[in-house]
Amino acid sequence: MKFIQGILPLVFLLLSSAVSAQNDEKYIIHIKKTKELIKLDGLLDEAVWQQSDVAKDFFLTQPYDTAFAGLQTEVRILFDDNFIYVAARMTEPRENYIVSSLKRDFPGGTSDVFVVNIDPFKDKLNGFQFAVSPLNVQREGLISSGENTDNSWDNKWYSQVKNYDDHWVVEMAIPFKTIRYKSSEGANTWRINFNRNSMKTNEISNWTPVPRNFASSNLAFAGLMVWDDAPPKPGVNISVIPYLSGGLSKDFPRHAEDLSPQNIVKDKTGGIGLDAKIAVTPALNLDVTINPDFSQVEVDKQQTNLSRFELFFPERRQFFIENADLFGTFGFPDTRPFFSRRIGITRDPATGNSRQVPILGGVRLSGKINDDWRIGVMNMQTKKVKFSNGSYNPASNYTVLTAQRKVFDRSSIGGILVNKENFLSDIPGTDRGNFNRYNRVAGLEFNYYSPDNRIEAETYYHHSIQPNQPSDAGSFAHYMGYHHPNVDINLGMTRIGENYRAETGFVPRRGLYNLFRPVSLILNPKKGSVSKHINSYGIGTEGSDNFDLKGKRLDSETNFFGFIKLPSQTEFYGGYYMNFVHLFEEFDPSNASDNPDPDFSRDVVPLPVGDYRSRGYFVGVETGSRGNFQVNSNLSWGGYFNGKGIELESSLAYRIQPYGFVTVDLNYNKIELPKPYKSVSYWLVGPKAEMAFSRSVFFSAFFQYNTQTNNTNINSRLQWRFKPVSDFFLVYTDNYFSQDIPQYRINSWTPKNRALILKITYWLNV
Repeated sequence: MKFIQGILPLVFLLLSSAVSAQNDEKYIIHIKKTKELIKLDGLLDEAVWQQSDVAKDFFLTQPYDTAFAGLQTEVRILFDDNFIYVAARMTEPRENYIVSSLKRDFPGGTSDVFVVNIDPFKDKLNGFQFAVSPLNVQREGLISSGENTDNSWDNKWYSQVKNYDDHWVVEMAIPFKTIRYKSSEGANTWRINFNRNSMKTNEISNWTPVPRNFASSNLAFAGLMVWDDAPPKPGVNISVIPYLSGGLSKDFPRHAEDLSPQNIVKDKTGGIGLDAKIAVTPALNLDVTINPDFSQVEVDKQQTNLSRFELFFPERRQFFIENADLFGTFGFPDTRPFFSRRIGITRDPATGNSRQVPILGGVRLSGKINDDWRIGVMNMQTKKVKFSNGSYNPASNYTVLTAQRKVFDRSSIGGILVNKENFLSDIPGTDRGNFNRYNRVAGLEFNYYSPDNRIEAETYYHHSIQPNQPSDAGSFAHYMGYHHPNVDINLGMTRIGENYRAETGFVPRRGLYNLFRPVSLILNPKKGSVSKHINSYGIGTEGSDNFDLKGKRLDSETNFFGFIKLPSQTEFYGGYYMNFVHLFEEFDPSNASDNPDPDFSRDVVPLPVGDYRSRGYFVGVETGSRGNFQVNSNLSWGGYFNGKGIELESSLAYRIQPYGFVTVDLNYNKIELPKPYKSVSYWLVGPKAEMAFSRSVFFSAFFQYNTQTNNTNINSRLQWRFKPVSDFFLVYTDNYFSQDIPQYRINSWTPKNRALILKITYWLNV
């Protein structure tokens, strides 16, 4: 704590001295109102387009940020009472198009694309993104924390593309109802930037220049859009999205001790519910969900777990996406006071697998109340669940309150309160001792971003509250980062109290100090004879240290690495690692208990308490995205606790342009420990196909073979988008044993559970 108290004054002195030139002083585009009807056809034959302002002379962000783009772009912008219109002309030969898929919300960096980034409140932190490929495939997203884009957000907007031999033209119509903004009687200005990705030539370019070490969506570098006439006053904006679902499921439960089969459980499921989006004010949105159903959400990508701690899985459910940063980004990645996957998902003690918990309903109010304040309020209620082994998970109510106040140019002070209430009277007394009646976390934090985005800092304090309140129930952290095109320095320190408990958060470890310390040196060749072969190269170190609250070192990991990135964006890297672990309790590094075979872990001898040191090497390659065949592979080998280990992580992908991807994810772990400790080899193989037969019919199939958990999972999903943001889903999922267990008469492909679900959603604007 003395170190922290000593460094904070220096930190804030440094922060307050950061200055930079602003793009909005140099890059300005006027948006004019049109009375002429704009027809979306990509022809730009309306006379009003020729009278509009033009954004041109796009500047490179990648592979270099020192020259104008070779493939230039011209953008024009207009509006009427209902839409913002954007027209863009992109120079690019038709034969050079790279389009990864016809499916909406294609991943960034996989297709040629034209992008519009809009920041209506000019806070340089939050905004909207709309993107179109040369084949008129759309992608939209929400921008948070300055440049982080989440494409899970869905909304209605319109576009049309016209292709020519040497260029393509897009016209976009973005409804005012789709975005959050305010309109005043006087001058109105928003921040805006346009960017372009041409995969064949490996050019990423922007209207307002963005340094190569930042994402091209970074709002710190956006220009200014000046409204010659005020945008229309936002009117009533209500969207209702009802759904209807039905399905069949079958479970094949087994006793944990001897894997003998229990009675097969068959179930017919059906549901009806809805989501609603209500604009309380132009920038404040109320989301309501009644009996939500997330059956169409893509299955999680499995991970091999050789650690002592819980793994993180991302949120994929639509209801939790919009303004998710208001709720989910408090704290550090391993100290989140709120993690939305705690709501509606739990671990089934009978099977060890994740299981949905029915959500009765919920409301969420989120957005801006003025230029400086953002707020978030969420309340959700779940039902009681009875598991096949007779145990219960109680009904629970979740409440989250957040507020964020903008300070300085693009920084914020925020507060959060998370409350979980368990209704214990509804479950048998034998299970009540497993749950607290309530758990609460309250916290404050300060996030700083310098105007040029080079300096970043975060400081927070969170405190948990529960019955029979224990002492030392707080979490404190401070982070500083310096991001320069040639130097990237990060330093973070966290203290997590022994009794800090965030039951609705993600905190895999408690009772420790953590030091986080990555540093990189990046060099960008200037000589043409070198730069045409090497885009950048450098060296660096990554690592962290954990200490108990008395200062005793618990574990450390340090990597030293070097890398070379080619103009094609292919990167080669390699390095040396050093690990230290102090086991404060016995531990089986194979995590054999994750396997359902009781004999697999019955005679396991765990490693004893003590210190373990290991060293080794790693190499890897990541190819760029412009080729149809793509590789991302990493191999590490060397010491592992008191033995040896090898890990291979590889992802192979082939693009079938423009219909989609076929990928194979492969993870192999081999652990060799001296007797009597357990040595194992684990495979996790995940072939996946994502295909778009048109811009409205999509199919995905995901197969996962996991020998650590002895599970094979099959998940397939057919989606038909019959109207904008209205869908028909047919989902099939299946789980089997992946390997034989002869002594219990179980063969591979013996079923565990399966389900077939049909769901229809319809987006209705009221």
